[in-house]
Amino acid sequence: MAASEVARAVPVDERAAGPVGAASLFELNDARWRAFVDSHPQALIFHRPEWARAVNSSYGWRAFVLAQLGSDGNIVAGIPVISLRDLRRRERWVSLPFSDLCPPLLSDWISASEFARALEQARLDAGVLSFEVRGALAGFEQRQHRQAVLHTTVLSRDTAELFARFHRSQVQRNIRRAEREELRVHELAGRRDFVDVFYRLHAQTRRRQGMPVQPHRFFVSLWEHLFAGDTRQPARLVLVDAPGRQAIAAALLLAGTRTLTYKYGASDAAFWRMRPNHLLFAYALRSACEAGFERFDWGRSDLEDRGLRDFKSGWAASETDLVHTTLSARETPAAADGQQGTAIRTARALLRHSPLFACRATGELFYRFAA
Repeated sequence: MAASEVARAVPVDERAAGPVGAASLFELNDARWRAFVDSHPQALIFHRPEWARAVNSSYGWRAFVLAQLGSDGNIVAGIPVISLRDLRRRERWVSLPFSDLCPPLLSDWISASEFARALEQARLDAGVLSFEVRGALAGFEQRQHRQAVLHTTVLSRDTAELFARFHRSQVQRNIRRAEREELRVHELAGRRDFVDVFYRLHAQTRRRQGMPVQPHRFFVSLWEHLFAGDTRQPARLVLVDAPGRQAIAAALLLAGTRTLTYKYGASDAAFWRMRPNHLLFAYALRSACEAGFERFDWGRSDLEDRGLRDFKSGWAASETDLVHTTLSARETPAAADGQQGTAIRTARALLRHSPLFACRATGELFYRFAA
């Protein structure tokens, strides 16, 4: 799904559905929201209650759903929301923190612009400072801002056909090279694989990138809500081992209804020559095809990160703009955006040359404010 589109469900008979009311607040665990998300073809992992609960429980925020009901009492349009406070203790809404893309989900006959106006009215009625939607909202183009880019690979049941679409030298050749190495690909075996092994590799990768490390409790929360729940577990952790070395590369994959999203990845740079990431993603894409997913979402890439963008494009992935919309009484000046970008670049340069504990401490103290 392009970032500029609003996700729509299968067609519904408007006459049978009846009139739609204002956007109202519903509990995140409302069975009607779960049923709506589970049946919506465009629902991503970020729409699922498990993801919002994992984020919310890590930071103590308030999570809910803004939705409209049809005359039959079922949800026909909605979006998950988390309420948080800025440094001046003013309330703001985000859908959703730490989520790349989370546009409203709509039944086919719902007007995208009318639902967007209903969201703005709900913000005004609640007296909330701002409402950031991780996606485009129809009718609020002047409030949209390009954040980054997204990459999406359209999958095929024919894995040989999909392989043939990969870049010949950048991807196909490196997959074959990785297959010649004595590497082992496997999926998560238990809690330790995720909250200890993967987190340690993830923390090392974030330091190399000059990024603060998410608090350890966040990954414990992800385990509890995405792995340790009922049989509909939406998460998979894929790991690659080398002879005598556990977890030289890993990726967290999260399932929507028809889209599998690559959320977090980590790797040991000392083993890059063996191309473990190519083996990992070849496995991830093949298994996604076999599981019946239609799309593989590679997640966001910063505009200036040309190397990462080229890597993702090599896997037959199309690139689209990642657009967010901010509903607010005031606009953010372009100069402030530029100053913020300079500050981030300076901080990343410092973190790359800091010990690991400094990156973890920075994440513990400040990561919640990056929501």
